[in-house]
Amino acid sequence: MTSPPVTKEDTPQAQGRERRGWYWYDWANSAFYTTIISVFLGPYLIPIAKTAACEQDFASMPADACARDFDTLTTGQLGFVDVLGFDIRPAAYFGLILTVSTLLQIVLLPVVGALADHTGRKRQLLGGFAYVGALATLGLFFLEGDRYLLGGGLFILANVAYGASIVVYDSFLPQISTPAERDKVSSRGWAFGYLGGFLLLALNLGLYLFRDDFRVSEGMAVRICMMSAGLWWAIFTIIPLLTLRNRPVPAHESTALRSVGGSFRQLGRTISELRRYPGTLLFLVAYLIYNDGVQTVIGNSAPYASEALKLDKDVQIKAILMVQLVAFGGALLLGALARRFGTKRVVLASLLVWTLIVVMAVFLAEGAELQFYGLAFAIAIVLGGTQALSRSLYSHVIPRGKEAEYFSLLQISDKGSAFIGSLTITLAVQFTNSYRIAIVSLVVFFVIGFLMLLAVNLPKAIRQAGNEVPEHL
Repeated sequence: MTSPPVTKEDTPQAQGRERRGWYWYDWANSAFYTTIISVFLGPYLIPIAKTAACEQDFASMPADACARDFDTLTTGQLGFVDVLGFDIRPAAYFGLILTVSTLLQIVLLPVVGALADHTGRKRQLLGGFAYVGALATLGLFFLEGDRYLLGGGLFILANVAYGASIVVYDSFLPQISTPAERDKVSSRGWAFGYLGGFLLLALNLGLYLFRDDFRVSEGMAVRICMMSAGLWWAIFTIIPLLTLRNRPVPAHESTALRSVGGSFRQLGRTISELRRYPGTLLFLVAYLIYNDGVQTVIGNSAPYASEALKLDKDVQIKAILMVQLVAFGGALLLGALARRFGTKRVVLASLLVWTLIVVMAVFLAEGAELQFYGLAFAIAIVLGGTQALSRSLYSHVIPRGKEAEYFSLLQISDKGSAFIGSLTITLAVQFTNSYRIAIVSLVVFFVIGFLMLLAVNLPKAIRQAGNEVPEHL
């Protein structure tokens, strides 16, 4: 394939400026994932759902007494909340809204990718989705009392917008880096995101732990922390919007309605076209499976700590804070190892570590803080590298000019989009009321994903997509 001519805007200096701006969106959006999904929302939303169940089934009891004895009181047909006519256990509610948001992403994100490539307005789409998500996150400040439906609705909107913005964000990677630079650029972006998540979470930790000194209640402290994630997301998104630029695309329909229609047609052609790239398809399926496991572990870590291990929020926040800081170095470490031993080998090794992590999690004792910290440290080492290097590998096996479309297919199983995994956890908790039983099933995701990735012939897949094969794979 003949490379397009290098323009003034594509010089190394110009690409360097864009890369630095691109890193800042990882910094900006990491606040949503760490503060909302990983720490505060699940443990905060489940008690709100329990409050609603108490008001429905135990209205004569004091709210504090009902919340304290909820697990022993709720037997038979008691202890459920109504969600669109379905009776849902409060402990399963967070998993449910995570599953619903993921299902919506599966439907919408490929269209977002097609629209980005079809119109070429990636910078505008990135900003639009980012600010929808940030505003929905700001709305979580009003989550209190028995407003579990409000919390669920705002989270679904924010998570879908978050996923859509990541589709557009990832699609810039092949445009701002050469094939030889992909591992380094992708790993640096992920590491920078962890650093941003660490900084905001450290500030939130200070507020939460010293809330009495600030004269705020525990609930108010949590609500302020969740609101801060929306502010952080909104403020730092300004930097990539000022530095990233759109690339020209072939002529397309001028109206928004026709652009959407053209995007649907283009998406259909892309899915049909996947048959021409069997290596890309195999990698995509492998990533979808093992990343389901990664995202399910991350998305359910806080509820697992509170419900199965009975650890309080202080321990959870400290663990996540440590993960953010260690993952900054972990992403850079795995990136360096990839340049020495090969990217595919390092990703495969990380999947073995993930398998051990899931097995070990089942045997953690209640209240075992040190064991929980040790497991969190192991997660931090492989977390960023697994995803950053997978993103880099995938960027090599997609055809030029269709980056957003193909990254939308990848994003279906990316951050917060573990549909099969989250559904597995939700059903297991719904029927067994045990997070320990649910977590065992995740081993399957890593084992199958490992075997499928092992079977991918990457050099052949890269050549099939018409791209240059880098030195280290």
